[in-house]
Amino acid sequence: MATYKKEYFKFDLVAALTVAVVALPQSMAYAIIAGVDPVYGLYSAIVLSVLGSMFGNSNHLATGPTNAISLLIASNMAVYVGKPNLIQMLMLLTFLAGAIQFMMGVLKLGKLVNYVSHSVIVGFTAGAGVIIALGQFNQLLGIAMPQGIHSTVEKVMVTFEHIGQTNYYALGLGLITIFISVTAKKINKNLPGALLGLIACGFLVAVFGLDRYGIKLTGAIPSAIPPFQMLSFDLQAMGALFNGAVVIAVIGLVEAVAISKAISTRSAQKLDSNQEFVGQGIANMGGSFFGAIAGSGSFTRSAINFQNGAVTRFSGVLAGGLVMGILLFMAPYAKYIPSAALAGVIMVVAYSMVDKNAFRKVFKSNKNDAAIMIITFATTILAPELEYAIYAGILISLLLYLKDNGDATVRMLSLSGKEGKKIIETNVQPKSNLPLGLPIAIIQLDGNLYFGNSSDLEEKLSLTRGDARVYILKFKGVSLLDITAMEVIENFIERAQHEGKKVLLCGIRPELKEKMQRCHLTKCVGENNIFLAGNEAYLSLQKSLQRAEALLKELTLPGPVAAVEAVPSALGASPSAAPPPPIAKVPRLKRLAGWMEKYLQEPFYLAETIKMQISTKS
Repeated sequence: MATYKKEYFKFDLVAALTVAVVALPQSMAYAIIAGVDPVYGLYSAIVLSVLGSMFGNSNHLATGPTNAISLLIASNMAVYVGKPNLIQMLMLLTFLAGAIQFMMGVLKLGKLVNYVSHSVIVGFTAGAGVIIALGQFNQLLGIAMPQGIHSTVEKVMVTFEHIGQTNYYALGLGLITIFISVTAKKINKNLPGALLGLIACGFLVAVFGLDRYGIKLTGAIPSAIPPFQMLSFDLQAMGALFNGAVVIAVIGLVEAVAISKAISTRSAQKLDSNQEFVGQGIANMGGSFFGAIAGSGSFTRSAINFQNGAVTRFSGVLAGGLVMGILLFMAPYAKYIPSAALAGVIMVVAYSMVDKNAFRKVFKSNKNDAAIMIITFATTILAPELEYAIYAGILISLLLYLKDNGDATVRMLSLSGKEGKKIIETNVQPKSNLPLGLPIAIIQLDGNLYFGNSSDLEEKLSLTRGDARVYILKFKGVSLLDITAMEVIENFIERAQHEGKKVLLCGIRPELKEKMQRCHLTKCVGENNIFLAGNEAYLSLQKSLQRAEALLKELTLPGPVAAVEAVPSALGASPSAAPPPPIAKVPRLKRLAGWMEKYLQEPFYLAETIKMQISTKS
């Protein structure tokens, strides 16, 4: 903001005006979803927008009340509805969610939101849309709810029991709002359909006095700036709200980061997720002192902000200021807005939350993602507490991830066919045809090697044991290596050494070597037998093969040494049908080192050289 240029202002102002017009009806609707007066949604649209833009990172993220967060708030506040401390507990919940977000940003925990997968969010959002729609049927039909009815299931049951009491004036106004909202979007995506629908219904109520037909109105909204109110930080109350605050904080951050990333791919802005965490946290913490309910980044308002030319974060500050201006001067007219019209706005929002394209993509991707989405969707609708759906989705995601990563990736390198034109990798499996008759066995390890697949790693390493006198373990593709996996590898090394064989390690990254040193794995094989990864392909493998040749000369164990056409033991080439030469012919391996060096400098040289040697021999 310190480098703000005056020429940016007109672009930010135009975008802010459009966002404010959309935010006005949305924020009122989301407050109703949360179970509180619409004015608290307006306070959120003001304070969260200003603070989120000032302290966040994205130039286009529009912070404020959102549908999913509002539904989570309603779930957590259900036990306090009708009690005098409802608003106090709501503000404390907002503060706690913001504090959690702020601490996650300060502690650089931005990557934690990656544990909430896209499938979980799609399933949860769709389920939330269904719950929101079902919860608004009574308002759309003009059917009053008895005291003490809060859950969605109870509301639906009462609505159908009293379906004969439908107020057709209320239903008509709700349908008018839905029609205008949907039609306006088809005409022009930038038209504020929801606002136009509310204005039309408010006009009809004011002009024709429709309130005399039993239509429930929103009521008067105070024409004042958000009032400051000090919170009571009661430890017992904070403990009761903490679980819900964690879920709100995480879902809020997932929404904010996902929206920011999606827009940044088009705006080319470099994002700092941790700074966005801090911004969202400050917005919610600060908003809790001014009557704001917890919020996050809005998909709709952020897209509008970007599409209408916003250049900097100042557009969010302007949008909050414009909403406050509307609140100050237009609040007296808000009393004519019928609740059925707001229910119509919410119905349109709920329908949009069921993203059919996202559903299709998830179903087409793989079975795991589809299962995660369906379970999260069903749990969102059926579970007594909404946060259970998020926990269930994350738990299923982790379990399926562990299941998929329960197999260690182990391969043996060799040359394909007699001509040896290319390197092939053979997956180590119980029934695999492995190249086990070579003096040098090259074993490639890949992926995550950890406690979850250590048993599989141990079994597959045992399958690689053959006539080899030197084993080369290639670690270039290993991204994770924990203590359990290192113990398995150490046992493999010790067993080979007990049999009088040698083990070399190559493709070792510096950070991986440090971990091995701490666990004494490097001491087990010796520093001379460890080769660090380099920028050139197979460079560390070349060095380890040269070392393997030297070790073969030292060994006196009985066993075959590769024939010339199998020598590309440098890369574990399959041995020919001809019997292997005796140990006395080890000097021929000198030519192997030369071939290997040439091969690494020019990939096709080795294949041509092998063909020549085969032709000469035959």
